[in-house]
Amino acid sequence: MEDFDVIIVGGSYSGLAAAMSLGRALVRVLVIDSGVPCNRQTPYSHNFLTRDGQTPRQIATIAKQQVQEYKTVTLFRGVAVSGRRFETGWEIAVVSGEVFRAGRLVFATGISDILPSIEGLSECWGISVLHCPYCHGYEVAGVRTGILANGDNAFEMATLISNWTKDLTVYGSGLTREQGALLAGHGIGVVDKAVARVDHVDGYIQHLVFDDGSMAPVKVLYTRAPFVQHCPIPAVLGCGMTEEGYIKAGFRSGDQFARRLRLRRQCLADAHRCPCRGGGDDGRNSDQQKNDY
Repeated sequence: MEDFDVIIVGGSYSGLAAAMSLGRALVRVLVIDSGVPCNRQTPYSHNFLTRDGQTPRQIATIAKQQVQEYKTVTLFRGVAVSGRRFETGWEIAVVSGEVFRAGRLVFATGISDILPSIEGLSECWGISVLHCPYCHGYEVAGVRTGILANGDNAFEMATLISNWTKDLTVYGSGLTREQGALLAGHGIGVVDKAVARVDHVDGYIQHLVFDDGSMAPVKVLYTRAPFVQHCPIPAVLGCGMTEEGYIKAGFRSGDQFARRLRLRRQCLADAHRCPCRGGGDDGRNSDQQKNDY
């Protein structure tokens, strides 16, 4: 069993950024990285200053090279499967059986999207099925675009995404008459049919196929997927969660051990919940706040 000052669970951009800060403080750090970030399917990252247009792998490679220059930082490829407290800190076990200890923990593990059970959709996620127009919208501006959503969520997304394209259709239901009229006034159609399949070539949409057999020649589809925390360990250790499902900032517990837990929150705003930018091991972009407990 090897001891460190800090264990960082999650070795994508957020975890590596924390490791660099701690490495510069000569802190003995272990970064546990599964090597399977959520943005691995995304061809290119955008809206990322100094790295615009690079692949997620290129960005991660540069980050790891820079972090490894700090001699007190150790990178470990593995999956954390459990955590527990002990008298002076925390213990993390990985799937291969190794156990590590540290006085502090940083969680940079991100979130996992729960995608609709539509054939072909998951293969297109982050490629032509998108979440954030600020990260992908420029590259697909003006093309035939769909929104897979219902009700107020569909209306909100339509008003936002119409800035990038006028060839826009909502595929969903639950809009009010007023909302439908407002969208129609701006040339945005509404199709109340269930999508059964996404026809694609290597992740790039060709058609949406509906349950009645009809098709729509869409090139890009936006949707907002619900999510869960990728790693269950924070909840097991007593971390609070927001109503949205994020690790709660400012979490406090009467448990003296919980006060020693150090967290790194993921994805503060909807516009940053994107598979195209930074993220935890299986999560989208994480913020740059660190919270001490």
